[in-house]
Amino acid sequence: MFAAKNKNRVFVGLSGGVDSAVSAALLQKEGYDVTGVFIRIALEGYPCTAGEDKISAMRVAAHLRIPFLSVDLSQQYKEEVFRAAVEEFSRGRTPNPDTLCNQKIKFGHFWEFAKARGADFIATGHYAQTKDGALFAGADSEKDQSYFLWMVPQEVLSRTLFPIGGLAKKEVRALAQKFGLPNAARPDSQGLCFLGDTDIEAMLKKELHPSPGALLNEAGEVVGEHRGAALYTLGQRHGFTLAAHTPLTAPHFVVAKDIAANTVTVSEMRAPTGKTKTAVSLTSTNWVGEVVGGAYAARFRYRGALINATLNDAKNSVTLGEAHYVPPGQSLVLYDLPRGKAGGARCLGGGIVDKAAVF
Repeated sequence: MFAAKNKNRVFVGLSGGVDSAVSAALLQKEGYDVTGVFIRIALEGYPCTAGEDKISAMRVAAHLRIPFLSVDLSQQYKEEVFRAAVEEFSRGRTPNPDTLCNQKIKFGHFWEFAKARGADFIATGHYAQTKDGALFAGADSEKDQSYFLWMVPQEVLSRTLFPIGGLAKKEVRALAQKFGLPNAARPDSQGLCFLGDTDIEAMLKKELHPSPGALLNEAGEVVGEHRGAALYTLGQRHGFTLAAHTPLTAPHFVVAKDIAANTVTVSEMRAPTGKTKTAVSLTSTNWVGEVVGGAYAARFRYRGALINATLNDAKNSVTLGEAHYVPPGQSLVLYDLPRGKAGGARCLGGGIVDKAAVF
């Protein structure tokens, strides 16, 4: 959902990947005054692809014949995203570093950098859409990234363009070929935002040095071993060893953990039994556009199933219409579904899960 604004100036975050490159090409085609910006982030002790990524971004800018800038936000990322996330994990909570990165870095410091240099808009290669300051899911529900954008303030979203939000990934790849972009065949990045191929478990092992501990059943009996309580999130079904495991053993799911005692409790039941709803209290809420209490759909993990939910009038708690083990620290995001379909749904914002209880 974007339209040309008579040569308004837009700074596009060029990551070196295909999505942001196609975004820049589409904006240029629509008549925007486009500048490409590479955000450099490098943390000591972690794989750094910034050099290779910057070269790829520079080649895209040269191919499109647009100005190219670079900004180093490593320190801001370290202090406002990385350290904050590690601290949450150390407390046994499950934060979402990519969501925090969007709020603080891509739509925080990058926006301020662009605005200070005369930009009217910023743009990224996210699969999401905006209209009149409201946030919508990407048209391709398999690639939709609106879940990671719920913390972005509405005033920034009103100055943000998502040129590929109405497209499917295969269409983006086809456009990259059509535009002759030099990175058209480059694979998608994996791992955490700005940390190369590093995943959350590898990061936590490096930062928290977790120790193995007792794996318990719901009766408190030791049934195996885990690799460190901070590594697990509620609902997880792998990464631990059951002492009596056989090919016929039913899958087990993490239902509780105790950081102080370094124990993890598992159950054969994915969801609490005998319960039908979950009451979730929220902190750090951010609502995009006009939002009132009422019936919506919610998800508390990326690409998780949408769940019927009710937002209370104070907009600081949500009742899920199903019983779930909802991890504290995780993002709970609400959607207003058009005709019952997820694609293009309005993302209302959300909050950080403080507490959750089934009933």
